[in-house]
Amino acid sequence: MSNTPKKVLIAEDSSVIQTITKKVLEVQNCHITAVKNGRQVLEKLENEDFDVILMDINMPIMDGMECARHVRSFTDRKKAAIPIIAITGNARNYSIEDFKEVGINEYLQKPINFDKLVETVHKFTS
Repeated sequence: MSNTPKKVLIAEDSSVIQTITKKVLEVQNCHITAVKNGRQVLEKLENEDFDVILMDINMPIMDGMECARHVRSFTDRKKAAIPIIAITGNARNYSIEDFKEVGINEYLQKPINFDKLVETVHKFTS
């Protein structure tokens, strides 16, 4: 992995999970931007580029599934192709096909295994 910090956008409405995830990834040379819902993800993407998005599925205002759909429909092809890693507490409500259908590349189950998180972020950013 290069020394350029990877830009990670975290969409998670739980401040606790947001804070821990941020600390874990900052140690891995990631520059973190954190938001609380899908609409804020879309607002951030208007003005900034990211290497990967960590997306909680259950968020207020706009959930992760809907947000992923929006990201994949961007006319800017580079932004439309940003890897999206879903974070979900109820993955059993969705199949991997459901995630793939909206353009989610990978998903992590809550409670988050932070070793797996780091490994997954590396996989999509290196």
